[in-house]
Amino acid sequence: MSKEAPLSNVEQDFILKAIKEGTRLDGREADQYRPLSITFGEEYGSVKVHLGKTALVVRISASVVKPREDKPFDGLFDISMELTSLGSPAWESGRSSDLETSVTHILDRVIRHSNAIDTESLCIVKGVSCWSIRADILVIDYDGNLTDTACIGVMTGLQHFRRPDAVVRDGKVIVYKVEDRVPVPLNITHKPLSVTFNSFNNGKNIIVDATRKEEQAAEGDVVVGINSGGEVCFMSKFSGHPVSPMTIVRNVDIALEKVKELNVQIDKVLQIDLAKRAKLGMAEEGQATNDR
Repeated sequence: MSKEAPLSNVEQDFILKAIKEGTRLDGREADQYRPLSITFGEEYGSVKVHLGKTALVVRISASVVKPREDKPFDGLFDISMELTSLGSPAWESGRSSDLETSVTHILDRVIRHSNAIDTESLCIVKGVSCWSIRADILVIDYDGNLTDTACIGVMTGLQHFRRPDAVVRDGKVIVYKVEDRVPVPLNITHKPLSVTFNSFNNGKNIIVDATRKEEQAAEGDVVVGINSGGEVCFMSKFSGHPVSPMTIVRNVDIALEKVKELNVQIDKVLQIDLAKRAKLGMAEEGQATNDR
């Protein structure tokens, strides 16, 4: 059972009245995201993301496994999320929740099912060995909009990650250490992100990047998965007042602009991290390719 106290009637009425009047508790516009901060750990694919007070850590890892029998030319890619009491007192460590299931499902549809990673490039030997890429998400603080924060973290981690180089000799797969061979970036085909819209007052008012209290006061949400090229790869509406087609069109237009802005921020921090690694003598790892 959730330990999180529900909003009082006074809090809910105050939030609903403010949103109806075009204001939010933190002073943002309806279509404005909270400040985004992205930092990297020492290892490739280790990312920490803050979106307002919501914070999480993403770790991308790779291992050599046998491919699926029905897809002998493809590698594997999986996303796993863990909600513990570290992120919120409402969560119990080791127990799955509806929120965890919902967010993981959306990430899977937005990123994996849209083929953001070229899984064929992860094949080492047809039907024998391939790379398995795994994204692990640990939420360390929760104040709303977990879906968009996690999507930003996973996509940033995938672009930052470098897998070990590997070759096949005499039928055996040889995986090189980072110090022996320049690690290899993943083949990212496009950069989709999710944008979550929450609705209020029978669908008359819609905001993005809701805080935890705004989520509690909302009547429903719409999630749009889209890339910077305007290709919609996912859309869902789980609950709330019916939404008109024109509202959906406006949501998609807003989502496209937000994803463009977010991807610019992601690209910027990736380039800054590469420059820092270059100063430490690691530029070759981030730019060079190995001889095949």
